[in-house]
Amino acid sequence: MKIIAIDFETANEQRASACSVGLAWVENGAVTRVEERLIRPKQMRFSGFNIAIHGIHPEDVEDAPEFPEVMDEFRDDFAGAVMLAHNASFDMSVWRASLDLYRQPYPVFDYLCTLQMARRVWADLPSHKLNSLGRHLCIAFEHHNAAADASVCAQVALAIAADSGAADIPSIPAQIGMAPGKIFVGGYRPCSCPRVLRNALA
Repeated sequence: MKIIAIDFETANEQRASACSVGLAWVENGAVTRVEERLIRPKQMRFSGFNIAIHGIHPEDVEDAPEFPEVMDEFRDDFAGAVMLAHNASFDMSVWRASLDLYRQPYPVFDYLCTLQMARRVWADLPSHKLNSLGRHLCIAFEHHNAAADASVCAQVALAIAADSGAADIPSIPAQIGMAPGKIFVGGYRPCSCPRVLRNALA
């Protein structure tokens, strides 16, 4: 089964303003491939707030392809995959809003939110932000670089599988009582995972 972590950075507060995407593939219990692509937003409006977060400026993406061309490169990878994202409600809304903007059909895949999973499995941690989880797992990375964030998201999912007793990442939902999210032609279903104390999983 294909497992791919994804992370978007946006140019402004609008969900359909993706300016970068990072992808990390998981195979045989390890991250085996990481890719990043710059994206030229349809509306070239960058907010200072977003630039301060990810460091991407308008001139960086002037010659980059727009969203449909970038994502089409990975269309076959997405089909039938289990997608991962940290705070998936954000990344999946960026994906859907961008597809809606360009009137593109939705791909079909299930997805898991590593933020929700971390809150359930590591309930004792003071923070479940991606950079905090990186420190917890002793992973040094450049936060808000899309490729680095996707890679760490994938590594977080692998650690969650190990700590929850799941055989692999796709087995995590059944192990912790999570309902996977799903993107499908014409709509989506968000993933959900109730928060409980970690010792309740025993």
